[in-house]
Amino acid sequence: MPFRFLLAALMLVVAVPTPATEPGPAEQAAPAPLAPRERVAVENRILVERLDTLLPRLMKETGIDLWLVLSREYAEDPVYFTLVPQPSFAARRTTLLAFHRKPDGSVDRLVVNRYPLGEPYQSVWSGGDLDAQWRALGKLIAERRPGRIGINVSRQWPIADGLSKALHDRLLEVLPEGYADRLVSAQDLVVRWTETRIPAEHGAYAQAVAVARSVVADAFSSRVVTPGVTTTDDVAWYIRSRYEQLGLAVWFMPDVNLQRAGLDCDRDGPFCGTQGVIEPGDVLHTDVGLCYLKLCTDTQEMGYVLREGETEVPKGLRDAMAQGNRWQDLLLAQFRTGRTGSDVLARTRSAAGMAGIVSSTYSHPIGFFGHAAGPTIGMWDDQSGQADGGRWPLYPDTAYAIEGNIKAQVPEWGGQWVQVKLEQSALFDGERVQYLAGRQTDWHVVR
Repeated sequence: MPFRFLLAALMLVVAVPTPATEPGPAEQAAPAPLAPRERVAVENRILVERLDTLLPRLMKETGIDLWLVLSREYAEDPVYFTLVPQPSFAARRTTLLAFHRKPDGSVDRLVVNRYPLGEPYQSVWSGGDLDAQWRALGKLIAERRPGRIGINVSRQWPIADGLSKALHDRLLEVLPEGYADRLVSAQDLVVRWTETRIPAEHGAYAQAVAVARSVVADAFSSRVVTPGVTTTDDVAWYIRSRYEQLGLAVWFMPDVNLQRAGLDCDRDGPFCGTQGVIEPGDVLHTDVGLCYLKLCTDTQEMGYVLREGETEVPKGLRDAMAQGNRWQDLLLAQFRTGRTGSDVLARTRSAAGMAGIVSSTYSHPIGFFGHAAGPTIGMWDDQSGQADGGRWPLYPDTAYAIEGNIKAQVPEWGGQWVQVKLEQSALFDGERVQYLAGRQTDWHVVR
C-alpha cells in the first residue's frame, strides 16, 4: 500500500461496525478505549477488588500462608505487574512483596522497598541499605510465623518461575532458622491468580476484544486493501499502527497471510498461507493480539477478496466457514468444570471426527498474558494431549482463546483444500462459554 494511502487509512475511526458477528455481550461498534491517564484509576480499582476478594480465597485454596513476590528493577517477576498499582514502570531497585494470610482469612499486603507503593500496600521498612532491606524481610517472616511460604519457582509454568537464583539465595540467608523447610512452590497460586477473572474485568475485556475485531474488520475491507497493490505486510502494519494509535499494546506482531486457487494447501500439513500482493479471489487471514487494562486478547479472522463480477463469497468458502463454526460449537460443548485440557481436546477431536470435520484444536487460556497458564487444550504441533498444561483442570471464571482451524475442499477451486483459521476470546463461567465480543460467522469481504 502506498504510504499516502496508509496514512489516510490511519485517520479512520476505530468504532466501525463489525460484520460477520454473532451476538455477544459487546456491541458491534467498538467504543473507543479510555485514554492512558484515565485507565489508571480503572486498573487500580480492579486491582484492589482482586486483592480484597480473590487473593484470600486463592491462598486458602492453595494452602499458602505467606506468598513472597521478590523482584529487582528490570528483572521483574512475570506476576509482579499484576499485583502493583499503576502507574508503575519497574520494581525500583529491589521490591519485596509479602502477602500474609491471617487466621481470620484476610490477607495483609506488605511491601519492603525503598520506594513505597502506597495503597493498597502497607510499607514495613523505614529505610536503609540493601542488607537492611533483606533483614527487614527476615524480621517480617519471623514475626508472622507462617507455616507454608510460597515462592515463585516452577519447572512447568514460566509465569510461576519468576524468582531468580540470586534472590532465592538471598532469601535463604535471611530466613529464620528452620524456616527453609517451609518454602514451597507457589505455582498453583500464581496460575489461579492469573487465570481467574472477576466481574469487574468482564466489561473491560469485552471492550478490548471488540476493538481488536473492529480493526480487523476495517483492515479486511476496500478502505485498506487495493487488490493488485496492497500486500499482506501492508495490512499487518496497518493493524499494528491502528492499535498503537489507540494507545494499545500489541503483544505480538500481527500476521496477515493469503491463500488462493492454485496455491496448494496440504490437507495434512499444519498451516496454509503465504505472504505477498493481495489479488482478487484471495482468501485472507490475520492473527492479532492486544492488551488493554492489563488484559490481553487473541483473535484470528478470515476475509475474501471478490473477483470481478462476483457479488458474494463463493459457496464453497461459505460452507467452510460454517464448518469452522461447527468445530467451535463442538469444542465449547466439551467445557466442564474440573475437566482437564487434554480431556477437552480428546472429546473435541472425537466429536469433530464423527462429524466429518478435518480440524486441529489448540486453544489456550488468556488474561494478564496472551499465552497464559492454565488448561492446554491441544497445541498446533501436538494434538496428542500430552502437554504438561493438559493436566490442569478447567475452573469457573476463566478466559480462553478458542483457537484452531478446519480444512475443507472448495468446489469453485477444483476441490482444492482451504484452511479456515479461527480464534475468538471467550469466558467460561463454570456452566457455559460466552464469546466476549461475538464471533465470526461470515467472511469479511473486500469489494
